[in-house]
Amino acid sequence: MRMKAGGLSTLIHMSALRPLVICGPSGSGKSTLLKKLLKDFGDYFALCVSHTTRKPRPGEVNGKDYHFISRDEMEQAIEAGEFIEYTEFSGNLYGTSKKSVRDVQDQGQICILDIEIEGVKNIKN
Repeated sequence: MRMKAGGLSTLIHMSALRPLVICGPSGSGKSTLLKKLLKDFGDYFALCVSHTTRKPRPGEVNGKDYHFISRDEMEQAIEAGEFIEYTEFSGNLYGTSKKSVRDVQDQGQICILDIEIEGVKNIKN
């Protein structure tokens, strides 16, 4: 992928770039920042699809809104080291898999992680 910075064109290997983590309390402007980044720089940034053990809500699509999986599947994947972060909220697990980040990188984009405070505490390198 070629990214332009200051008029210079630089070849960047996307898998070498770490994800951009956006974290903050409710009302801090995370959603506004994410929308602006994706609107103005959508060629460079993308959100990855998180995993959850909760049931889909009406209108949600598996693989688009979340990867909906069973608690057993997610616990096994966590144990196998397949997640860079995860947290439990209201009895359901939520997390970001390494594969979801790689999927974004494979598309030539920098992965943005919108993570709650508890998830950030659990991020693994």
